[in-house]
Amino acid sequence: MSLNRTEQLLFDYVQKNPDERHHWQEKVRALAKTAPDGHRAAVLLDAELWRYFEERSRVAQPFLDLARRDGVCRISFRNLAEYLLRVWLPARPKRPATGGSPGAN
Repeated sequence: MSLNRTEQLLFDYVQKNPDERHHWQEKVRALAKTAPDGHRAAVLLDAELWRYFEERSRVAQPFLDLARRDGVCRISFRNLAEYLLRVWLPARPKRPATGGSPGAN
């Protein structure tokens, strides 16, 4: 999966800060539990990641520098949301194949 520059910056920041990583791991798990499906969980997480990025852009490096240089415009964190859901949640069981075996009548 390819993350955009800002998603990668946010992911690296979270990974380097254990308290932040723990907070986001718990948030990802909680969102996944309450969302009706993976698509909705990713949409909700995208919005949460944007709010977090916006807040960090006012108070923490390296986000302050990025905000000063490029401004703070709404960007998608959807790839990062989907990635975090995939790596921080337990693997989902495979769904059984639908339909009968080929040639079965």
